Parts: sequence; structure tokens; C-alpha cells
Amino acid sequence: MARTAGKGEWARHWRHERLPGLDLLRARYVRHTFPRHSHEGFVIGAVTQGVEAIGLPDGTLHAGPGTVVMLNPEVAHTARAGGPDGWAYATLYPSAEVIAEIAAETGTGRGTTVFGERMVTDPHASQMVNEVHRAAEQGNALAADSLLRVVLARLLRAHGTSLTTRPRRSAGATAVGRARELLEERMADPPSLEALAAELGTSPFALLRAFRDTYGMPPHTWLTNARVRVARRLLEAGTAPADAAVALGFTDQPHLNRHFTRIVGVPPGAYQRERKNVQEQGPSLLVPCEVWQTRQHPPTYVEQRPSLPSPGRSAR
Repeated sequence: MARTAGKGEWARHWRHERLPGLDLLRARYVRHTFPRHSHEGFVIGAVTQGVEAIGLPDGTLHAGPGTVVMLNPEVAHTARAGGPDGWAYATLYPSAEVIAEIAAETGTGRGTTVFGERMVTDPHASQMVNEVHRAAEQGNALAADSLLRVVLARLLRAHGTSLTTRPRRSAGATAVGRARELLEERMADPPSLEALAAELGTSPFALLRAFRDTYGMPPHTWLTNARVRVARRLLEAGTAPADAAVALGFTDQPHLNRHFTRIVGVPPGAYQRERKNVQEQGPSLLVPCEVWQTRQHPPTYVEQRPSLPSPGRSAR
């Protein structure tokens, strides 16, 4: 495992081309913190070492080995180390379509399927999340896909629930939805909060409160998260990070690098390289975290792959 400056941090955020609708992140963080953000799809995380502290609107979860964290789409949260030694984990990011397909095949949900719990103690499921990563890293898409479906079906049977009704929309919710649309349309040159509120016929404080209540974060935080989401799509399409920064209204590439790394967990250059090389043979690449904030990407380091817990053993 590549280690420099004594931090011992490493990360790999990637996608296997024969596992559509799934992103994978395996990492160890000590000082890295994820700011408040959300995901378009689901988050299924299994800590292998240490403790992760996940900040949610209703409190903080402390996830350790043997637990599985399950976050539904668009749930605003933060993440940081829950102790001085940081945490290592394997995370699956299945799309809403993947979850819906598995729920339909297994009869575990009607309507829109979501998870009713955010963290459970399930060492076997935690181990299976790690085995999905192991199989994918070994290039065994058949095993990875099979294990993915088994562990998701297990979690859906035990903790899945359905959203069968839509919440009633108030006038405030309508204004917030329109505010989101305007921010998406003007992402590169967004209006001020006062100008946005005036355009919607409301007050800045009323809009701020309603937006936070709806999306779990204020408009400026939501906009940064949205810009990073679009940046990911641009990078996947081959856009250079510098060009993506300009297109999305970031001050410059280091500005994009900083926010992208904090939210995604790896810098944009490393993220893009993994998308280009998902089928290459050989050792994985890990990025030394202590140089993520520099203006130029340093050379990547070959991973001496840290071992995952062995099958049949608790992930401790």
C-alpha cells in the first residue's frame, strides 16, 4: 500500500465496465473529511477498520467493523474519522435502477423501494460487500455481479421498505423546486440568494429555511454538490478537468480539485483515469492524499494491495 508523509491514506473510486449501474470506492482515510453532500443513487458501506462518523440531519452514526451503512438517494450527510486512527471501508454505490430491479426480482418491495434503516449490525452482509470488491478487483465480473445481487437482496429483505405515496407539495416546496431548477440552469453563474428569492417572490430567509428543510443543506452547499455531480459526468465523457472547471463556474482547476476531492474522495484526475482504464490488467492505482490539494497531479503510486477480510471471517 502506498504511504507517504505518515498519513497512510489511500483511495480507489472506480467502475467495472461489466457492472453497469455500480460505482465502487475502497479507501482508508484519517484526516480527510467529507462535507455535507448527497448521492443520486444508494450508498452501501462496510467499515473494515476503525470507526467512521456519519453526520445525518437527525444525528451522527458511528460505523465500525461488522456494520453496514445504507443511505437512500439524496440523503444529505457528512463523513469523517470517528477516532484518531481513521477508518477503512468498502462502499458500493448502486443506482436506483439496480435497487429497483433487484427489489422487483425478489419481491421485496412495491412502488419505490428504499431502506428503512440507515445502519445495521450484520457481519455477514459486511463481509459480502468486501467480497464484491475483491471479485471486481480480480476481474471476476460474474462473481462480483452475483455477490452484489445476493447482498443487496439480503439487505432489502431485512431492511427494505416502500414509498407508495408522494408527499403533499406546499407552496414553499414549489418555490424550492423552482429554485433548484434555476440553480441548475445557471450553474456557471448562479444568482445571489437575494436575487433568487426575489425572482421566486419570497424572502431570502424563507427560501434558505425551506431549501435546507427539503434538501438537507443550504443552496450554496447544494450547488457545489450539483456542480461536482456534473463534473463527474463531464470527466467520464473525456472532458479535461480544467475545461470542466470553466464550464461549471469554478474559479480554476484547483478550485474544482478541492471540492471534487472533498466530496468524491479522490481528485478528478484519478477519477477520470479509472474510467479510462477499467479493463487494464495489473495492480490498482492509489492516490496519496497529502498531495491531492496541489495544483498539478503528481504521479500515482502502484498499490501493494491491502488485504480484505477473508471469506468466513468477521470484518475486523
